[in-house]
Amino acid sequence: MIGHLDSQTGPGLFALLPGVQVGTDVSVTDASGAVYLGQAAHCSSTGGDTETNGCGTHSLALGTPIYSGELVHGVIENGTLIGTLAYNSWIAMQAKKESDPNTCAFNDLALIKIASSQVANVNPTVPFWGGPDGLASAVPSTGSQVFSYGNSVLRGGVSVLSPKTGVTLGDLEESGGWSEEVYTVSPGIPGDSGSAYMDASGNALGVLSTVEFAPLPAANGVGTLPKELAYANAATGLGLQVADGTTPFSAVP
Repeated sequence: MIGHLDSQTGPGLFALLPGVQVGTDVSVTDASGAVYLGQAAHCSSTGGDTETNGCGTHSLALGTPIYSGELVHGVIENGTLIGTLAYNSWIAMQAKKESDPNTCAFNDLALIKIASSQVANVNPTVPFWGGPDGLASAVPSTGSQVFSYGNSVLRGGVSVLSPKTGVTLGDLEESGGWSEEVYTVSPGIPGDSGSAYMDASGNALGVLSTVEFAPLPAANGVGTLPKELAYANAATGLGLQVADGTTPFSAVP
């Protein structure tokens, strides 16, 4: 579920223009064997920070090239092409003329198709925790433990803050099953969007979509990955599925 581009294969961090980090996100394959990194759809939005309705906000075009490199004052330097934007749920919903308000508000998944020259550098294993060991079939019950790994540059490179664990508060009532609320230590922060979450069995749950300020301060909204992947498959016919980690999940690394 969570994939990362090996930092030893290129300089600095990896980022999605304009300046949104891609560090530890969903790793997905399709029926042809192509490899994708997943992230939140809002990461490729061209709208303002408060424009969060996926059925009305514009995004970068499919086919937009994605580069790795050093992020310096919002600009990618020493860039290397790693792939192209291949799917964005917001674009898919607009093409379908989606009208369900819950879907429009919470279906928040994008996929970067990795260039063939970079596929060998993608590792589906979650840093620190290992896994994922499969795709979760449902949102776990309230109070169940969840695990994640964030890589926001706002942490200033303090890697000890990247592994996170906490509990789910269950389905977000107004989302129609598209999102759940989680509390983790430390919480996800801007720059962590798209970071993946696993349940206590190491199954892929979803990706970080929102940082909550109200009504649950310091909570995070996590998109429901099975629903988001099903929507993507219906839109693309690609046969997308989560890539399992090469190291089994362990809650005690």
